Amino acid sequence: MATYLVTGATGLIGRHFTRRLLETADVERVWLVVRAASQDKLARLVRSWPTPNRVTMVVGDISQPRLGISERDLTTLRGRVDNIVHLAALYDVTADDEESTAANVDGTRHVIELAEDIEAGCLHHVSSVAVAGDYPGTFSEDMFDAGQRLVTPYHRTKFESERLVREQDTVPWRVYRPAIVVGHSQTGEMDKVDGPYYFFPALSRLAALPSVPVVAPDIGDTNIVPVDYVADCLAHLVARPGLDGRTFHLVNPSPQSAKSVYNAFARAAGAPTVDFELGTGLSKPLVELAKLSEYLPGFTLARDAILDRLGIPPVVLSALTFQSRFESAETRKELPGFQVPELDSYADVLWRYWREHLDPFRARRSGRHGKLDGRRIVITGASSGIGRATALKVAAAGGIPLLVARRATELDELRTEIVAAGGQAYTYPCDLTDAESVTKTVALMLEEHPGIDMLVNNAWRSIRRSIRLSYDRFHDYERAMAINYFGAIRLILALLPHMTERRFGHIVNVSSIGVQGIAPRFSAYVASKAALDYFSKIAATETHGAGVTFTTVHMPLVRTPMIRPTKIYDAFPAKSPDQAADMVMEALRDRPKHIGTPTGYMIQTAYTLAPGLVDAIAYQGYRVFPDSTAAGGEGRVKFGKGERKLSAAAAALVRLTRGFHW
Repeated sequence: MATYLVTGATGLIGRHFTRRLLETADVERVWLVVRAASQDKLARLVRSWPTPNRVTMVVGDISQPRLGISERDLTTLRGRVDNIVHLAALYDVTADDEESTAANVDGTRHVIELAEDIEAGCLHHVSSVAVAGDYPGTFSEDMFDAGQRLVTPYHRTKFESERLVREQDTVPWRVYRPAIVVGHSQTGEMDKVDGPYYFFPALSRLAALPSVPVVAPDIGDTNIVPVDYVADCLAHLVARPGLDGRTFHLVNPSPQSAKSVYNAFARAAGAPTVDFELGTGLSKPLVELAKLSEYLPGFTLARDAILDRLGIPPVVLSALTFQSRFESAETRKELPGFQVPELDSYADVLWRYWREHLDPFRARRSGRHGKLDGRRIVITGASSGIGRATALKVAAAGGIPLLVARRATELDELRTEIVAAGGQAYTYPCDLTDAESVTKTVALMLEEHPGIDMLVNNAWRSIRRSIRLSYDRFHDYERAMAINYFGAIRLILALLPHMTERRFGHIVNVSSIGVQGIAPRFSAYVASKAALDYFSKIAATETHGAGVTFTTVHMPLVRTPMIRPTKIYDAFPAKSPDQAADMVMEALRDRPKHIGTPTGYMIQTAYTLAPGLVDAIAYQGYRVFPDSTAAGGEGRVKFGKGERKLSAAAAALVRLTRGFHW
């Protein structure tokens, strides 16, 4: 009975190989090298495998000499390991030189040191067909350094790591070169986006197009195999005696054209297929022209911007197809009865698994019953006014409001109302001016929910006081900034990592019409709102590629509890909280850059064209509508007949700037 030590058992090939090894081979013991942080993950895997009692985990790390295995474990392993199967590597064509070298070259060097130390019987090194680089023509199992160009750090480091194995003469070795490995042909299971998966988001978008005849150039062939085929072959070959010093190509013996691969996945996605392929005479000049276009000013920038929107790293284009044709006749002689399944037979399985588990844009999909169906939306200031009205409307639209405010009792009452109407809601009492409170609240949200889709920054503090009465009231400005700016920023910064990881998020900032114009006596309030406006403009550029968007709502005067102390507002036309919530709902559903009112746009345009005139009009508002007694003023507004009747001049100004707060 044989013994094995395996690196990379938590990876895609590693976990399928180890399970298959335990199922098929005559195994006495399998030691699995695992990083300390991954022990629990691997332990769960092992429990699902056959004969887990034959598996022992050894803490180690390929970045360390002799894998950093303790002397105690090394003593146990010395003279007892028949086979080391080295699967741990960085399988990522987008990784840079430093990362690739550390994982692939240095990692392999450390495995060789370990193999020599414990006197392993054979080192089985899992390499890649990438070692062939851009070699044109047939690349056989016994070929290695044929003068080929290695086009990416991944190609170069897989070549160098294989060279290390071949050039050492202390431990017998075998090398295995899989082609492009995709998910399991029966379950679709895959651990990350790689290879053809990078193009699945584009296919998903193409599915919306009508089915029309498509003509494409012949760009060459590729070679794709499912992970279960690779794992089965590997488990069979490592257990067979008499194969040391040989290399095995775990590839499809019949290369697949790029057209056939595209069509297999296009049919699975419901996208248009390529009906006609241009001959080599036309295709080759087109491909060369595409390569030369990279030298045109601006072309690469535009191309990369489009690729970024689709989630396709530009380097992937350099590894789309193989110039080599991989010979595998000698390998297949050692694998009687092993057949590579046709891609057409399992492409739909891979597609379904990707769509459910790996699609980087899956968080962007709306529910079946509307744009907000199932969306988890954080709403601050939810205990009253605009926030409360918005929460009710979000729940009615199928969304799940996460209610945030300081007053827990009122949040609980709102949640009860939503649940009674058949909706869902969660309450999170929080003081947005307290950093620790925000951190704990967001952590709890992320623990309790699979994803947070949107944020409405609605909590605010309004201060109406002229600057001449604020000379000794610097705290007014601090208070306004604390909730209106810093409170909102705390929440945004806490949620942005989660949103960018999911490649979807939308943030609605309830701002003020005052930012669009000149609002005397609101220097503290409007300045804090303006700060958030400009933060959002800048943040939107930085999160553009991550799918996180911002909407600023320049809200007019709304009749909420916040404005009750200012009695002159009783005579002002104002939106109801319900009407204001409709503006927020539009921002959530349609995600525009900006939402405002005709008055706001008029004032903004007027200030752009005639700032002096706007200042003069605003000054009249400053004279007509004095500071309230609560703000330290005399409060002598010029009323007409009746308490709610303004003077003719005041009424005219209110009509001219409907919804503006003076």
